[in-house]
Amino acid sequence: MIADVSRADIWHQVQTAQPAPPYLLVLITALAALLVVAQITLWRLFRNAITIAHEGGHALVALLVGRRLRSIRLHSDTSGLTVTRGKPTGIGMVATLMAGYLFPSVIGIGGAALLAAHRITLSLWIYIVLLFLMLLMIRNLYGVVTVVVTGGAAFLVSWYASPQVQAAFAYFAVWLMLIGGVRPLIELAGQRRRREVAGSDVDQLAGLTYVPGIAWLTSFLVIAVLVLVFAISLLGLLHVPPDGILGGARSFFGHRR
Repeated sequence: MIADVSRADIWHQVQTAQPAPPYLLVLITALAALLVVAQITLWRLFRNAITIAHEGGHALVALLVGRRLRSIRLHSDTSGLTVTRGKPTGIGMVATLMAGYLFPSVIGIGGAALLAAHRITLSLWIYIVLLFLMLLMIRNLYGVVTVVVTGGAAFLVSWYASPQVQAAFAYFAVWLMLIGGVRPLIELAGQRRRREVAGSDVDQLAGLTYVPGIAWLTSFLVIAVLVLVFAISLLGLLHVPPDGILGGARSFFGHRR
C-alpha cells in the first residue's frame, strides 16, 4: 500500500502543471546563468553540467545508431570521454561525434519547451531519469560523484522544494545548458587558433568527412546561438509584461503548494 501511494504521489507531482513564473524570475535566472558562464571560477564548477550533457549526447546517439556503449568517464578538469564500439567510419560515427557539442543546446531547448508549457517538475524528472541512465555507464569515481550530486540536487528540489524554488532551479538549469553550450565552442576556437588542442570532436569529424574542422566548429556555434535566441523568445524574455518587470512577482512568490 505504501509503495502504491508513493507511486501515485510521484505521478501526481510529475504530471501536474505548475504556476507560470513571473518575468522577473525568468530574467534573474537567465542573468545568473550568464554570470556563471562568464565568471571563470564559477564556470569551472558548473561546466561539469555541460560535460555531462556533452558526453551524454555522444552516448545516446551512439546507442541510437547501433553502436555499443562501453564506458563514460568524467574528469575533474571538466573534460570527459565516451568510449563506443562499432564501425570507425560512416554516418553512425559522424552522428555520434556531432552530438557532443550540440547536446547541451538540445537539452536546453527541450527543457525550455517544457517550461513554456509550465511542466517544471516534469522537466526535472526527465533530467533525473537521464542522469540515472548515464550513471549506469560511468566508469570512474569522479564521474559517479558528479552525476550523483547533480541528480540528487534535482531530486531534492523536485520532491521537497516549493513551486517557486522548483521554478528558479529549472529555469537556471535550462539557461545554463543554453548559454553554457556556447562557451565551450568559443573556447575550442581559441585553443585551435593557438594550436593547443588536437583530436577534438571537430578534428575527428574533419578526418571522417573531409569537411574542415573550422566549418564544423562554425556550424555548431551558429546552431547553439540560434537555439539560444529562439529559447529567449520562447521563454518570454523579449516580451516585458504590461505591468512591468515586477509584474506578477508578488503573487507568484506568495503562492503556496
